[in-house]
Amino acid sequence: QVQLVESGGGLVQAGGSLRLSCAASGRTFSINYMGWFRQAPGKERDFVASITWSNGRTYYANSLKGRFTISRDNANSAVYLQMNSLTPEDTAVYYCAATTIGSRITETVGYHNWGQGTQVTVSS
Repeated sequence: QVQLVESGGGLVQAGGSLRLSCAASGRTFSINYMGWFRQAPGKERDFVASITWSNGRTYYANSLKGRFTISRDNANSAVYLQMNSLTPEDTAVYYCAATTIGSRITETVGYHNWGQGTQVTVSS
């Protein structure tokens, strides 16, 4: 099992930036992909970005390319999400996820380890 703990959420004004962190522990050697998803009130959990643990290849939701950047630190078993030019529409709970497999990595069903989530609120 892999345990995930997110941090870095908070309240930010529109146009601002935040950097989310996700610390992984447990069987981290088995991780194949890690990803970020977000869920706004009353909406489904949506894909944000993912990264291949071995070579750092990244994948993004089309609507977020250019504003969000995912990165990893293998030595510290951590993944990050840099979010820039935030708008109120980015307000959501952001979840870190990990998988040891590697199919359907832009979908929630592709991941079997999840963090508790961190709230991001963007004020107008």
